[in-house]
Amino acid sequence: MESYSGVVMIRGYNQDGGMAYGSGVVVAENAVVTNCHVMRATKQPWVSRGEDSYSITAVRADAWHDLCLVTTHNMPFKPVPRGNSLSLTRGQAITAIGHSNGVPAPLTSVGEIQGLYPTISGNMIRSSAKFLMGASGSGLFDMQGRLVGINTFKTAGHGGSIHFALPVEWLETLEKMPASSDFPISGKALWEEDEDKKPFYMRAAVPESRQDWVALEKISTQWTQQEVSSADAWFSLGLSQQSLKHFEAAAISFDKAVALDNQFVEAWFRRGEVAQLLGDVQTVHAVETRLQQIDPLLVTAYQAYLGCGQDC
Repeated sequence: MESYSGVVMIRGYNQDGGMAYGSGVVVAENAVVTNCHVMRATKQPWVSRGEDSYSITAVRADAWHDLCLVTTHNMPFKPVPRGNSLSLTRGQAITAIGHSNGVPAPLTSVGEIQGLYPTISGNMIRSSAKFLMGASGSGLFDMQGRLVGINTFKTAGHGGSIHFALPVEWLETLEKMPASSDFPISGKALWEEDEDKKPFYMRAAVPESRQDWVALEKISTQWTQQEVSSADAWFSLGLSQQSLKHFEAAAISFDKAVALDNQFVEAWFRRGEVAQLLGDVQTVHAVETRLQQIDPLLVTAYQAYLGCGQDC
């Protein structure tokens, strides 16, 4: 599979003699894309695969977007095929492939698209495909093996990590930038911006992963006021309200989320759950009918989610 064989390691020694490492994806002959933050601590990074290594001779760096395109020579690996983040849909299956924890062979994690956030070119991607330290700069692929994003940053908390990938379309601008041989790479990335300056989907991710529902409700309320037509904003608000046991308010928020995106399966599940908690049997059934229309296989999952089998 080209997507798997096109994922490599980026390595280098940092100032105290320790090893800095991350992942990268072969996107052209002798060219690998990775995150710039992977190469902040090393003056002499290289590309590696197993026992083989390839010196990096130049880099095109966009520190703010956290994308670096490194050039090497005599590297035998074929570039991966590219997809399109704009063609992705919520709930679509995807695969993350990278060197999590610095393991020699790439690890594969299957998940689905949880959110898509428009940028000037391409969609920032939130997915449930997990990656760990060492997989920064790794590839997010559709199920046809096409690169759709670069796994870059995540939040951590007892509620679970939330994973984000940069859109593959950003590579087009990066490829036109001038090359340099200056290492290490410096500069702040957009996801490291002050919290109050980040887009709302990033600001909401931290309290969600920490299950800080009061903070999430506050941020999500602001989000819905600023982006009233965002289904993600209303879902985030509904999630916080449901978790705080504000069930009637949550019902309204989830209704707005599915009105804006009637394919938003998780929002439909949550709407049905809130209806069950409110004793609203009619809505429980109405949600089941809607899920039947989206995909009949969802009905059994919905009934199991509510814990009521065929008696929902």
